[in-house]
Amino acid sequence: MTTTNSSGRTLGLMLLLHVIVGLTVPFILLHVVTGSQGFLHTAAQNAGQIRSAIFLLTVGSAIPVAVSAAALENFRRYSSAMAFGLLALAVAGFSLQCVDNGRIFSMLSLSQQYASAGEVRSEIFESLALVVGAARKWAHYTYLLVAVSWIFLLFLALFRFRLAPRALTVFGLIASVLQIVGVTVRGMMGYAPETRLAMPLAPAYVAIAVWLMIKGLREKPAGRQIGVSDARLDVAH
Repeated sequence: MTTTNSSGRTLGLMLLLHVIVGLTVPFILLHVVTGSQGFLHTAAQNAGQIRSAIFLLTVGSAIPVAVSAAALENFRRYSSAMAFGLLALAVAGFSLQCVDNGRIFSMLSLSQQYASAGEVRSEIFESLALVVGAARKWAHYTYLLVAVSWIFLLFLALFRFRLAPRALTVFGLIASVLQIVGVTVRGMMGYAPETRLAMPLAPAYVAIAVWLMIKGLREKPAGRQIGVSDARLDVAH
């Protein structure tokens, strides 16, 4: 029980760090890229801020990999497929965030070239900005699909194995689906994202992180866990 509580509190701390480092601060810093003036006109003047955001995005997207690896032993006791699926999604999310980071660097480089060229051939830069911006948008939506799918699977594991309060995990599952449908799927289909549907995910994610930090993972009674010895007993019968 002590080991389970300790590992659960570690998971909670990492999830809270993920909220701050991976999902909040870098997007605030990147607001200059998606502001009303557009990245082409503002990114070059905020290069340091953008590079800081990219660094935080890289670190933040690596945190789910650490969470999945730390939870692997506990989750494997209930389902190896779900435990390794969680790890696979985390690795895929980290890879896609690296692709997204490359797109942001391309946007920054284009803005710097535009700033150095002044008003010369501005129409060409405007056209290139549309192409580069679109490439970044689709990379970002693809990352969001995988990243929030990872959050959904995490809540599903906690729900299915009864490792956290069911009310919190159900709230997280619903909030994850709302974000995927309201923001990611709508954006990928060419519609404007409905950001209000994404709002419940933040409190749900913070709530489960805080609960795990305080209580740790619940441990199911030994009789309800499916172990090797149980499988052998079933075969014998």
